[in-house]
Amino acid sequence: MRVDVWLRVLGSFLVIAGYFIVLHIDMVGGLLTHITACAISFPYFVRTRSWDVVLRLSFIIGISASKLLSVSTA
Repeated sequence: MRVDVWLRVLGSFLVIAGYFIVLHIDMVGGLLTHITACAISFPYFVRTRSWDVVLRLSFIIGISASKLLSVSTA
């Protein structure tokens, strides 16, 4: 199996872990986990030319990053 496939699978698990962390443990840690999950999934979706998913992940990373910045400055 290709490395980007493994990263996509890991990213899927990390999205769930990040959601759990945000809800039950720590918002900053959960946001960082979520951003990491989306970022490591990128290569697979670019290679398979799933541009709709790439665009969705870009928006989600932007939203998560803006929340991370607002939490960090508060």
